[in-house]
Amino acid sequence: MNAKKAADSLIIMTELVLPNDTNIFGNLMGGRLMYWMDIAAALAGSKHCSAPVVTASVDNISFTNPIGLGNVVHIEAKLTRTFNTSMEIHLNVWGEDIIQQYRYKSNEAYYTFVSVDPNGRPRKVPPLEPETEEEQNFYESALRRRQLRLILGGKMKIEEASELKALFLKE
Repeated sequence: MNAKKAADSLIIMTELVLPNDTNIFGNLMGGRLMYWMDIAAALAGSKHCSAPVVTASVDNISFTNPIGLGNVVHIEAKLTRTFNTSMEIHLNVWGEDIIQQYRYKSNEAYYTFVSVDPNGRPRKVPPLEPETEEEQNFYESALRRRQLRLILGGKMKIEEASELKALFLKE
């Protein structure tokens, strides 16, 4: 299976915040944004492996700035690393006030997706080849994030986490 480039998985999704998308304060509801982020991440994952993908986990989503009614949401999703059947996808979310002409960071997150075959079983994904220094940094730190997800999910013991055990165990 040939390696693919992170840039080839880039998805930029744009949405307009309408009244039905907002809370009582006139800001985009977090759940609606997470729904759109899940779609963007799924598209990036499917683009990378040319197969359907399913959400396996969502890491810490911190909302830095609200996105108001009538503003535009830009979601950028791109793979950071692949493992055997899973892929980590980094998302950046930007709000844009098109009337006042400014763009601002709303939040970012990491999603993990698993590629599935026609029977819904996990299938191997193509390796990812980072090109830029930023992509290399994301790639290297992805293993630590993965191990932390597995520990928190009860699927890995701290002793097995090669990248993290020094943080949790005294030698």
